[in-house]
Amino acid sequence: MTAPRDELVRTAAHLAALGLSPGSSGNISVRDDAGRVLLTPTGADLAALDPGALSVLDLDGSHLDGPRPSKEFPLHLAFYRREPANRAVVHLHSRQAVAASCLPAWSERSAIPPLTPYFVMRVGQTPLLPYAAPGDPAQAAALERLPFPCRAALLQNHGPVTAGGTLGAAAEAAVEIEEVSALLLLLGPRAGRLLTPEESEALAVRYGSCWTDERRGAA
Repeated sequence: MTAPRDELVRTAAHLAALGLSPGSSGNISVRDDAGRVLLTPTGADLAALDPGALSVLDLDGSHLDGPRPSKEFPLHLAFYRREPANRAVVHLHSRQAVAASCLPAWSERSAIPPLTPYFVMRVGQTPLLPYAAPGDPAQAAALERLPFPCRAALLQNHGPVTAGGTLGAAAEAAVEIEEVSALLLLLGPRAGRLLTPEESEALAVRYGSCWTDERRGAA
């Protein structure tokens, strides 16, 4: 079994190689079996992490070991606290998703509409969180208080943050957000076909993702 530190470093390098983490942007964390959060340090380059030089926090945000953590650590902790099954969080500044975060949200529950089955299956509803300066704990608190389930969010004018039961799932969701954002931008003002409420909700049930289609007038 791969150690959490090594898995984090390997996944970070993969995302950087895909071009989804320019410069020293982006941050990744995993929660280990002891409940501690291993997080990339502030200013880290995801392409060149040292598994022995990760920040270690508890779920209350206390810095236990390692270098100073990314200032985005409150977002990571919010996802862990709102859903104990989450074991990993990925936050990127990937280009297409950042562009999508600058657009009006499709609905209250999802910034991005159900354009593809894979977005619904691998990510699910992705709310747009109002703009806040990077690292603002109030934005993380707003994420933690959302009254509906979600495994991803778009930070307005900033980019995506995803969570999952495994690091692979969280990373896959981040990649899928980038892909569906690219499609959204390619369509532009044209009214492309969306999955119907029935199609979206059937996929969510089958694959265990979070989706409530507000076109049904659901609460």
